Amino acid sequence: MNKSLKFRDDGTFVIVQFTDVEFIDEFDYDPESPKLDEETRRLMEMVIREERPDLVVFTGDVIASARTKDPTASFRRAVAVAEDNRVPWAAVFGNHDSEGHVTRAEMHRLQLQHEYCVAKADPPGVSGAGNFLLTVQDDGGKAGAALYFLDSGDYSPFGGYDWIRRDQINWYVSESRALTELNGGMPLPALAFFHIPLPEYNEVWDTEVCRGHRLDGTCSAPRFNSGMFAAMLEMGDVMGTFVGHDHANDFCGTLHGIRLCYGRATKYVSYVGHKRKDHFPTGARVIQLKAGERDFATWIRQNDGTVVSGQPEHQPEGRLVQS
Repeated sequence: MNKSLKFRDDGTFVIVQFTDVEFIDEFDYDPESPKLDEETRRLMEMVIREERPDLVVFTGDVIASARTKDPTASFRRAVAVAEDNRVPWAAVFGNHDSEGHVTRAEMHRLQLQHEYCVAKADPPGVSGAGNFLLTVQDDGGKAGAALYFLDSGDYSPFGGYDWIRRDQINWYVSESRALTELNGGMPLPALAFFHIPLPEYNEVWDTEVCRGHRLDGTCSAPRFNSGMFAAMLEMGDVMGTFVGHDHANDFCGTLHGIRLCYGRATKYVSYVGHKRKDHFPTGARVIQLKAGERDFATWIRQNDGTVVSGQPEHQPEGRLVQS
């Protein structure tokens, strides 16, 4: 398979984001597990059929590894929908992917073994597993857009969730600077994908007009702000970021020119104990780039096939006041 990504003849490039699919063993302690996985598989099949994506991105918690006897088999089952449909795909990892006996590094090597996976090996000396850069070529064969994939970790040694580390940020800055130089000094239009939201996701909800839901309460961001958002702001290339993690959050909001977006949870929107309590339909976020444009369109395809292009508007709850 040719693993280069290209804009279509009409200048578009379509990405489908599946998030928190959390595949597990068929013999998990929850008798609903096989049914939920099959529902998730049918949903992903439908989205791929309707949207015909050029790339599928799994934004973490591909499996619930603590609840599976064979994490590698569960991972293969989760990504089989892209493989079987011969759609290029890539994955970043979430907190649940490495709770079992298979490490994140092993999971990343596993995805690289798949024929239609377009992810790349990790750069040396960079924290985490699954940090890589993909470019989308224009009709002249040059990079027309950049897609950054980052490992946002799992759990912090200080409590709460992990954060994108300083060496990962340095790697991003280095790659971004190189692409800018190749592009004649102009930042290349870019998107970034990771699992755990940045602290700025709470800021954008509180201070800017957003569209969508935040029903999980505050966004489950790390307690420490490592500066990833500031780095993207300074480099001037990333137009939008896409995360998962909080199943009942699916909003988008723009902060200082960068759109901070959640995907739509693909397996379940809310899950308490063994009871499924979805606040709204499961689904997938769809992102469309256009060659030569510094913008993107995005919408949600729900599990009943309907398209949501205009989500509920949320007015800011309180603006930060600078002294």
